[in-house]
Parts: sequence; structure tokens; C-alpha cells
Amino acid sequence: MNGIRPIKAKSGTNLEGAIAHNKRVIIEALRLNGPLSRADLARATRLTKQTISNLMEVLEQDGLVTSGETVRKGRGQPSTPFRLVAEGAFAIGVQIDRHLVRVVAVDLIGTMLVKEQAALPEGGPQRGAGLILDLIARVRASLSAIAPRSEARLAGLGVAMPGPFGIEPVDDDPWMMGAWQAYPLLETLAMGTGLDVALQNDAAACATAERMVGAAHGLDHAVCIYLGYGIGAGLILGGELYTGAHGNAGEIGMVLLQRSGVRAPLEHSASLASLYTHLGLDAGSLDVNQSVVDRLGKNDPLLETWIAEAANDLRWAVHMAETLFDPQGIILSGVAPIELARRLAAEIDPLLDSNTVGVNRHSPRLALGMFDPWAVALGAAIEPIGRAFEPRFAAILKD
Repeated sequence: MNGIRPIKAKSGTNLEGAIAHNKRVIIEALRLNGPLSRADLARATRLTKQTISNLMEVLEQDGLVTSGETVRKGRGQPSTPFRLVAEGAFAIGVQIDRHLVRVVAVDLIGTMLVKEQAALPEGGPQRGAGLILDLIARVRASLSAIAPRSEARLAGLGVAMPGPFGIEPVDDDPWMMGAWQAYPLLETLAMGTGLDVALQNDAAACATAERMVGAAHGLDHAVCIYLGYGIGAGLILGGELYTGAHGNAGEIGMVLLQRSGVRAPLEHSASLASLYTHLGLDAGSLDVNQSVVDRLGKNDPLLETWIAEAANDLRWAVHMAETLFDPQGIILSGVAPIELARRLAAEIDPLLDSNTVGVNRHSPRLALGMFDPWAVALGAAIEPIGRAFEPRFAAILKD
């Protein structure tokens, strides 16, 4: 028998990996809490004061943190607060949806600085990829104009689009983007931009945005249910986004529910696509969501029927997510009109009992998060920032 027997094991780390991890821990602490002194950081991270001082010096030299004015309190030693430098890093995010593409640029703390959008042209990814590269170039040029050092501090390019990934694409399936799934998108964008590129589904991207600047900020365990053209969920477990073996974790829209003896996926009854079909609206129309809001204000009976059925199915989805993942909270977010999201949340209540009932809670079982057309693109842009600066287990492993 030739070759070496494969042995399964986690990769070890080295001194460089440990130092890199500790720097990420400091950056995360400043992101979550705002300005902190060396003593605050040592107490919170359990690192020695000398280690903190050494790392803060390196982070200052790297342009990632800066010190504020010295604070004197009583008779104790004066302290110097440190904060993150927003201009210390930048990233680009791309959202590809069935009808349009959005591109944004963010800084280290997740602030959107530049954004561009356009309708996807006919002809699939062969033409669409060129448009995306043009939009990225425009965003980078605008970013350079307001932050001249941004090109040297780009952490990467994040891409978000509907999943699931890695399955046999079906071109005529309206729920999937079969041609885009089969296209070498990441390679094309990496070659065209010179940036490291990573892909996640739109629900995971929305959860990434919620974790950095939204309703999941400070939560280590949360399930973010994404209400868009389809339905998905971003799983924040142990402080990290869990993606699964093939990047398809959280595809709750594909979960089969049974109603009146018929099995159908959740997203066939509780997604925006199902709503547009139910109301006979054109999903590609720029004012389709305004049409929904107008009908909502008139108590349209057809819309009310959809809300009742969708809320019932989403109530079961919340129950399932709570039971499976024991989160600190469920967050409902996405690109639906906020008026519709509020109505759905009201109809979902009261929630079904689950294992989370009766525990010592510091956050609501179900909360509304971002309902912003740019939330997915924002999350896509934040992902490279997280990949470069968040304390992740994979980041300390040797290559």
C-alpha cells in the first residue's frame, strides 16, 4: 500500500498565530465596547498588562487603533482610552439578486461610505459579470476620492447571492439563479479586481450585518431569519457565523411544511416571491414593495390572507430555530418593507413554547432587525473585515 495513511486532526498554531489572535481579540473588544484603556482591555481579555501594551503599540503602528486624551479619576493612575480607527481598513461588498446588483464600500467599523446599484442586464452572468466589475471600479474610485489610502487598506471583496450552493442548478427554476450558480463568478471577480473574494448566501450576509452593526450586536448565539425573495437564516453560533459543510447552513426556506395534506417548502408560503405571486405583482418592478405597502394601508383582503398564512408558518420556523439552536434571540430581517415586517411580527406573536421559555433572558425571543435594501450588500462588505480582524478559531490555525 503506497502513500501515508491520512490522519484526521485539527491544525496546531504557533507563536505568530497566537499573537495574531490576541490582536483580533483586542480589536473585537474595542468594536463591541467602544474606547477602552489598557487596564480595561487586560481585565476583559485576561491578557497581562504588558502583553496589552505591546500589542497596542503594534496596532497603533498598523493604523488600526489610536489613543485619546488621558482621563484622570480621583487619586488613581490616569488612564488613556484607545479606540478603533475607522480608516484603518476598508472592504467592498457585492449583492447579486435576481433582478439587480448592489455594490458598497465600508470601513473598519462597518460604516457604508459609497454605494452603487444597477439592474442586471439580460444575458445572464456572461454580461452581468462585466457590469459588476464596472460597478466595483466606480465604487473603488469614489472611495479613493474620500479616503486616499483606501486602496492599500482593502481587506477584500465579499459577495452575497441566493443559495443553496453546490447543487445541480435548474435554469428555469424561479427560486434559484441556476446560470449564476454554474458560472465561475469568484474567479472572474478575483481576476478582475485583484482582491481576495469570498461568497456567502444572502441570509448569512444579512446576519453578518446584524452582528456587526445591527440587532445581533453583542450576541454570541442568534438566528437571523432573512425575509427576501426567498427565505433563509444566518446562524451565529459561539460568536461566529456557522456556514455548514457546503455553505448552505440555515436554508430554512427549503424546509418542508405540510398544509392540507400537501408538502411544500416554507418559502413557497412566507417569502416575498410567494407574496408577489399571491398578489399578482411583478417581482422585477422597482415599485413592487410600494405596491405592497399601499395595499397594507388599505387592509387589502388578499394581502391579509397571505399575512395570516405566512405568520403561521414563520411561527413554526421560529419554534424550530429556538429548539434546535438555543439562541439568545431570533432576529427577523431582510429586504421586505418594514411596514410588512411589523405586521408579520405582530401576527407571529404569541410565539409557540420552546426550550428558551423560562430561561434568564437579556434579549427578546423575537426582534426586528434591519429591513434595508442595502443590508445584504452591507453584510457582504463586512465579511472581509471580519475575516481579517475578528477572533475566529480558523484564523489561528497554521496553513
